[in-house]
Amino acid sequence: MATIKDVARLASVGVGTASRVISGNGSVAPATAERVRKVIAQLKFRPSQTARSLGAGTSRLIGVYIPFLRGTYYTPILRVIDTLLRGKGLHMVVAFGEGIEDERVEANDGMRFLLDRDCDGLVVLSNAIQDEDIRALGPAQRQVVVLNRHFDRIREQCFTADHVQGGVQAARALLQHRHKDIAVVSGPTTSPDNVVRLAGFMGELAQRGLDVSKIVTLPGDFSNQAGWDAADALLARKRLPTAVFCANDETAIGLLAHFQERGVSVPQAVSVLGYDDSPGAAFTAPRLTSVHIPSHEVTLAGLSWLLNRCYGMALPVSRQFDISVTWRASVAAPASRRRG
Repeated sequence: MATIKDVARLASVGVGTASRVISGNGSVAPATAERVRKVIAQLKFRPSQTARSLGAGTSRLIGVYIPFLRGTYYTPILRVIDTLLRGKGLHMVVAFGEGIEDERVEANDGMRFLLDRDCDGLVVLSNAIQDEDIRALGPAQRQVVVLNRHFDRIREQCFTADHVQGGVQAARALLQHRHKDIAVVSGPTTSPDNVVRLAGFMGELAQRGLDVSKIVTLPGDFSNQAGWDAADALLARKRLPTAVFCANDETAIGLLAHFQERGVSVPQAVSVLGYDDSPGAAFTAPRLTSVHIPSHEVTLAGLSWLLNRCYGMALPVSRQFDISVTWRASVAAPASRRRG
């Protein structure tokens, strides 16, 4: 494989001159530059990322850490990041956990991996990291953006939707259709955004006069399997609730699949409400009504802030993210309340 030294030797120039032609930075006589470009074409030379970044003092790489590489939640987020970076001549390096070690250990190892690859900044999504993990990054913490979490010490660098309001919107959606007999399939109790969305949900129901102590709450982990298992548990009871709120769409999709296999009609027998409004929600049977969390806008805002910090750009950064309900076919009034 040809190197920049090979280019310089065959073009009869110094390595510094060859580097300036490759990077486009600095003054080189037109005839000399043309000679270098001909040698580059002849050798089919492709400069390494390190060589391209020598002049700028940056790697032009942004690291992204996600907890796992499965499901539909993180793929759209990665797509948003990759699209914006490529448009700015930058690239993404992704690290993710594998579920082999403790989630917090994996997150810290992932962040260190990305920093060791000379990433100019990091976008981090993790429910496991703690305040001290951010502090342990030292000076590099100034180049970190955290999505879907909040840390007081780096308040300016945290971008998240208001999940309390998301829970409130979920409760109002079911109350709007006159549901009172409601079950909940939770996410992990270790997930801060899950905790606050359920707090918002239960708080709104209580404020509207419902006895939340009677609401059946089933444990889950944001997976399809959790929804499947929750449906099985609900079907084992004497009667179904009139509505089920799932803490994310992945769980709701698993719930819908089990109901369909067992011949339970949604929403005629039971309504199902999801959360996130992920791409797959529009293609379930029936199509899933879901609380829309503007993850695209949150991601774009956080990444824009990071690029402004790392490269002196002036991209607009929003901190207000509207939450709504995307109405589809999986929520209706209880059968006993559809008349009158």
